Amino acid sequence: MATTEALAPLFAQRAAAHPGHVLAVQGERQWSYGQVAAQASALAAALAELGVEPGDRVAVLLPNGVEWIVATVAAAQLGAVVVPVSLRLSAHELRYQLRHAEACVAVTIERWAGVDYLQRFESLLGDLPDLQYVVTVGEEELWYDDRIFQLEDLVSKGRGRPVPRPPADDPEADLAVLYTSGTMGKPKGVRLAQAALLGNATRVAEVLGLSPADRVYSMVPFFATFGFSVLLGAVASGATLVLQPAFEPAAALGAMAAHGVTVCVGGPTQYHLLMREEGFDPAQLRALRTGVLAGSAVAEALVRRVRRWCDVLVAYGLTETGPAVTLTRPTDSEERRVGTVGSALPGVEVMAVDLVTGTLHGPEAVGELAVRGPGVMRGYLRMPAETARAFTPEGFFLTGDLGLIDEDGYVKVVGRRQETIVRGGVRLYPREIEDRLRAHPAVDDVCVIGVPHDVLGELACACIVLVEGAVVTGSEIRRFAQDTMAADKIPDLVRFFEAFPMTGSGTVWRRELARAVALTALPAGAPPLAPVAPDPAAG
Repeated sequence: MATTEALAPLFAQRAAAHPGHVLAVQGERQWSYGQVAAQASALAAALAELGVEPGDRVAVLLPNGVEWIVATVAAAQLGAVVVPVSLRLSAHELRYQLRHAEACVAVTIERWAGVDYLQRFESLLGDLPDLQYVVTVGEEELWYDDRIFQLEDLVSKGRGRPVPRPPADDPEADLAVLYTSGTMGKPKGVRLAQAALLGNATRVAEVLGLSPADRVYSMVPFFATFGFSVLLGAVASGATLVLQPAFEPAAALGAMAAHGVTVCVGGPTQYHLLMREEGFDPAQLRALRTGVLAGSAVAEALVRRVRRWCDVLVAYGLTETGPAVTLTRPTDSEERRVGTVGSALPGVEVMAVDLVTGTLHGPEAVGELAVRGPGVMRGYLRMPAETARAFTPEGFFLTGDLGLIDEDGYVKVVGRRQETIVRGGVRLYPREIEDRLRAHPAVDDVCVIGVPHDVLGELACACIVLVEGAVVTGSEIRRFAQDTMAADKIPDLVRFFEAFPMTGSGTVWRRELARAVALTALPAGAPPLAPVAPDPAAG
């Protein structure tokens, strides 16, 4: 496993040692390490002529594809900072993020999912004084603006020209500014150093046993920290990436079977959708040996189902931690592999902070998880006060997640601190209720949120996506809850959804879900629902 702590020399090392080894494959096309290195160097030379310098920020708005890799490596060669941007942002959100990042160049797809990004950027350029150039991927004729170039034209222009090297490949310099998903508030730009991101990705790759023989498929977009880390881990180990521009279950299964994917990485939603797909057949995925399941709450039942056909490891992390904090290991007991998010990666410390006193405390008590280690962010971009609030005096980053750490260092996540529901003075943890409700045979996915109430403060609402074809009522769900959990944890409300609103990185957008529920919640002043009557048939 490579130990270089900066992306540009690491990629150059891989390309020089094995130029013909396949880095990426998509459909019938494939690209070697040497080919991508040549394209990235040519693009870097062209961007340098446009004035891109070390420390400048280059935004990347592309689907998962080889152009994403080329743009990222080119920026790294110049000492520039990559700003991965979600293609799901609205025009207003895109303006805010690019302005906040002070991006000087944006590399974008021309059209995607019905959105004309050329037109969008043409209208945005006047509002973004820092944005000097737009580099596009597509087939449009670009005659109307001398600040807009096609990526392939810049690659052709820069071919054979020298690439100015940054003053040093500093492992502590920023490699990327990655924005949080904004599930509970405004997205924040997270500054992550070269060594932080590469070191974290390498440690995860070592646990997975990645090698050049592996073919890795990410169901997560590269603009998310999780997906970006998958890309870096594959490069660090010399593996091959199997690319799909955007996750689509049927196409994903076809690509995994056709290309002999050995390692699959994704969140609970993606794994759910794979197994619900009509053409899902584990026999077609015989090459698959392991993977990672992470990104949001992971139910024990889901881990057990996935492990019948893929020996996944469960991970926990955040954008601010680069991302992985903990990971289960193949040698862990079955109980720990399905019931925890594993133990800390080498060099990482995980503690719990007492919710009342704010002090670090020992194992076996619920507290806010706090992390210290080489993968932790340098800070939030242009937000010094927010950065200061995010760390303890001892230098631990406060995750906002509530968890329990056992005496051997294994972590069980209970929920988000901000997602805690306080009903009538009693503190409820949504994750605990969700885990219980997922055991109902008709429940495919569940998210428990707080609904404002003028008497009790909040009510607990169980938002449920049913298994396809299932028929069940809200009172039946509440009766099941009464049979399986304490009376004060039974949801007051049950609402059914076809699907949950999701962020671009694949986590439930709780804010939007709460807005949808608010339209159908109890009127102000209404009492909470009474306990459900016992079911005589239950015995």
